[in-house]
Amino acid sequence: MLSQTSSTLDALRTAVAGDGFAFVEGASMQEILQPFGSLGDWEAFSGSWNRLELDTYMADGGRYRRRRHATFAVPQQGALTRNPHQAHYQSLDYNPLHGGVERWFEPVEEGVGAGATLTTILECCRAAFGALAPDVAAWHVEMHQFRIEARPAEVGRPTPEGLHKDGVDYVLVLLVDRRNIASGVTTIHSNAGTLLGQFTLTAPFDAAIVDDQWVAHGVTPVQPLDPAQPAYRDVLVVTFKNAAVSADRT
Repeated sequence: MLSQTSSTLDALRTAVAGDGFAFVEGASMQEILQPFGSLGDWEAFSGSWNRLELDTYMADGGRYRRRRHATFAVPQQGALTRNPHQAHYQSLDYNPLHGGVERWFEPVEEGVGAGATLTTILECCRAAFGALAPDVAAWHVEMHQFRIEARPAEVGRPTPEGLHKDGVDYVLVLLVDRRNIASGVTTIHSNAGTLLGQFTLTAPFDAAIVDDQWVAHGVTPVQPLDPAQPAYRDVLVVTFKNAAVSADRT
């Protein structure tokens, strides 16, 4: 875990390179992000989670996940470019529950996709992952906004596919908000299945960064603390994949 005493990008990269993952407390994550731009629109950024649309592709029949999606072209150096809206695709090898089909989600709002907070996060990721993989000339980046809702009659499953890989190179999971929620424990396992770590994202900016080639991750279901009140877990997920192989659908 990276605390405020070790909240540097170098410490994050060292943890990911050595362990395959890093858990960063929110205060430390904000310090890591600070050199890469402003977080001045955070209130508007986080508020956009209230306008996510229902995920209609849930193979378990659940109605507990809302999301939006966007993709970006991110070279090692130069401007970040948002791509025209496109489907999200994962092979069955990586997502046996929802893979093998193109899933079209509502796009991330223009103001959110071009806003200061997201740009800062993408710049930080580019610096972190670019140093870990210096031979990658350009990245295919996907951004997902997720809200997992929990109700008395229906638990919310942040990872309904269970322990899994995303089929990319690196993943950032950043907590945006958490209301009236119990559980939601993130677990990290080696490729051989050994538990390497577990932690709970509880405060805004708490983050998990994983090397998707070296570890698998999952999150336990969430339940409402007070069944009479709304309960949800909001996260931003950003994935970086070598653009040279991003079209591979094997």
